Amino acid sequence: MKDFIRAVKAISDETRVRILKVLLERECCVCEIMQALDISQSRASRNLRILESAGFVKSRRDGLWIVYSIDEQTANSYATSLIEMLRRSLVNEEIISQDRERLSRAVRCGPRTVGK
Repeated sequence: MKDFIRAVKAISDETRVRILKVLLERECCVCEIMQALDISQSRASRNLRILESAGFVKSRRDGLWIVYSIDEQTANSYATSLIEMLRRSLVNEEIISQDRERLSRAVRCGPRTVGK
């Protein structure tokens, strides 16, 4: 029951749904998610932590960056089912299309260049 509640609560927020939709496109570092969603670093990081805790995303180090991706092997079967639902949902939503467009221009940047 706890895994189900944690997963449902995690996707009850628009920002987290948008992050998941971006990560369904490709793996990203925080700076790319910031650019794609046009949000602050703290907001992106806070929401990624929630998604990771709920079993939706995983992270790995890639040089200077922590790269996030959808956790296809999650132990939380509810998260897996909800990811599959999200994969097919919100396809024609304007905000998701805008995020996808910004993601296509997003670049990894060093820690001193974020927000400049």
